[in-house]
Amino acid sequence: MAWMAWTWPTAAFFGVIALLLVTFTILALKFPETPRTGILRIETTRGDRLFITLLGSAFINLAWLGLVGTNQPYALIVCAIYAAAVFRWV
Repeated sequence: MAWMAWTWPTAAFFGVIALLLVTFTILALKFPETPRTGILRIETTRGDRLFITLLGSAFINLAWLGLVGTNQPYALIVCAIYAAAVFRWV
């Protein structure tokens, strides 16, 4: 696979997402939940909120690259705050 630039950050990124999916699957099996309605007025489960968080974080990082530049560790802080807000209020 010479065409793919696999670096440690890239591998860590996909590893974390895989770990999140496994963790949320185990949580869903051990602790089933009922959907709840948040500020978006749609019923969401933990998995839905994880998807919203991942999608929003991708857009935050893309906007950060376009507006601020390559200083991505600060974008991670913004994404963590966004994730906390999504899991609390959505």
